[in-house]
Amino acid sequence: MSPNEISLARYRRRAAGYDASAEFTMPLRLRTIALLALAPGDVVIDVGAGTGLSFAPLLAAVGERGRVLAFEHSPEMFEQATERIARAGWGERVHLQRARAEEVVLPQPADAVLFNYVHDISRIPAAVDNVMRQVKPGGRVAMAGMKFFPWWTGPLNLLAWAKNRPYNALAADLWRPWDHVQPWCEGFERRSTQFGMGYIAHGRRRR
Repeated sequence: MSPNEISLARYRRRAAGYDASAEFTMPLRLRTIALLALAPGDVVIDVGAGTGLSFAPLLAAVGERGRVLAFEHSPEMFEQATERIARAGWGERVHLQRARAEEVVLPQPADAVLFNYVHDISRIPAAVDNVMRQVKPGGRVAMAGMKFFPWWTGPLNLLAWAKNRPYNALAADLWRPWDHVQPWCEGFERRSTQFGMGYIAHGRRRR
């Protein structure tokens, strides 16, 4: 099976309980969104939007004139995100597509892009390149996710792998999960979170 097929199978099993499992990292999600410094009227991409948990804070930041451009490959996660949009009455303020990151074509260039816990996408160069080409030069970039502890911690990295594996096909590739996004950016800054098992990063799309 390809990484995409493995990822789809894993999210199929976990989609129903995803929102509950994501509560623990919601403060980190909000912190990552804040790094985008969104302003009223901005257009922001939500990469691998999942069930749409980022939609409300993103829309609050971009205001009535702004827009969220989102995509999600998992049909089960996409369905929940679609229902979230309908319940909230967001209408065209959220543009949601079911598509792979390598192939998605968004309706307009974006001022900012959010990579929140989308490890498999961030580890596929073609996916990162396709998304980043749809961000305006100078656009803000923010990402968060899991990573391995420093190499010298040894067995602790079994914990990072075990926590990542239920969701991602590329769970063993946690050493530098940001390194396909970073070359697209200037002023890229990164810091560790979760006692070293996570990271948060931000920068601007190279001009």
